[in-house]
Amino acid sequence: MKGLGDLLQRAGDAVISETDSEELKLQKTLAILACGLMIFAAGLWMVIYTALGIRFEILVPLCFQLISAGTLVHYLKTGDFVAFRFSQASLYLFVPFMMQWGMGNFVTASAVMLWALLAPIGMMVLHGPRESIPWFIAYLVLTAVSGFFDYFISYGTDYALPMHTIAVFFVLNFAAISTIVYLLISYFVRERQRLSTELRRSHDQLTDAQEKSERLLLNVLPARVAERLKRQDTVADGYADVTVMFADIVNFTGLSEELAPGDVIFMLNELFSGFDEIAARNGIEKIKTIGDSYMAAGGLNATTPDYTAALGEAALQMQRFMLDRHSPNGSPLGLHIGIATGPVGAGVIGRTKFAYDLWGNTVNVAARLASSAEFGQVAVDEVTYKRLRGRYRFEGPMFTTAKGKGQITSYFLAGRLSGPERVQA
Repeated sequence: MKGLGDLLQRAGDAVISETDSEELKLQKTLAILACGLMIFAAGLWMVIYTALGIRFEILVPLCFQLISAGTLVHYLKTGDFVAFRFSQASLYLFVPFMMQWGMGNFVTASAVMLWALLAPIGMMVLHGPRESIPWFIAYLVLTAVSGFFDYFISYGTDYALPMHTIAVFFVLNFAAISTIVYLLISYFVRERQRLSTELRRSHDQLTDAQEKSERLLLNVLPARVAERLKRQDTVADGYADVTVMFADIVNFTGLSEELAPGDVIFMLNELFSGFDEIAARNGIEKIKTIGDSYMAAGGLNATTPDYTAALGEAALQMQRFMLDRHSPNGSPLGLHIGIATGPVGAGVIGRTKFAYDLWGNTVNVAARLASSAEFGQVAVDEVTYKRLRGRYRFEGPMFTTAKGKGQITSYFLAGRLSGPERVQA
């Protein structure tokens, strides 16, 4: 049996392709297993018949073995699973009835025709319930024909087998066919359970990967934008009023020339991670980073109604965050920040490596104010100043000339006003 198992394992490995689905691999394995079990059972019956001196019926299981082995060899050479499955089912269906007719009737043959039940059961397991129906009908027809012969034609006991021998064969037939059916169905159920477990594991892994992708997407894009992109909607909107902030590191060009690339990346990651926490704490939206510039905005969603004040507060917290911070070479680090309020366009541009971005005059003014501010200053435009002047302290006005914009009136946000100052303002 061990040798037979090894042979069947090698046969299975020879005909199962990596491109086969898991279900097809299971069907092929079951077909080869059934073939091996039936060849072994036929050999066992030959031994028993020989011991009892029943010569004629030896030819039937012998022919079955030869033909079944021949179909298996043909399958191993050609890989034609459909032909192998059909030939094996045909042998399972007709050979038992041939043996029964050769031995006499149901009683003298010990109901050997029960073996034919493997044909419809095998087709059901290997091919599906619908495909097994014709085979089951053929089994019923052959059973009825056998019953007709037994009812109208009296066969006697050609081999003068005693009743206790016939009883032994009844037990052997019932036990053997029950064992083979049980083994096949048991193997089938175990493999289906294994495949079901693997499918659940794959589903869980896919769910985890999807959740990671969702989190990654939400780290890149605002939630509402990510949802629209998943629906393949166009993401381009106009906003009538948004407050935009640019924060640039002072003298970053000189620092990047003096420092190693790794030190520059480490420094930027530390600073921008701190800015991310400040932005999240104040309910504003980080848009992107461009080199040493950090861009954020408020007013793109309804979660922060007073978004202009939130941007102003975030700018002051970022300046405080930079206090006593130094670059790897010991140089003090500082920011110059620009804030502007007005209409913007927002959306995702392009089809690859997309990123959410803002554009328009308001964005340009905020960038220009950032570049004109000095170390530690927060420059704001006139619209932002008018909204915050009763709650925050300002210096100015200052007048900045921007290319293509002419003169821009700006103020420097110096801090939050105290209680009495707020009343006076």
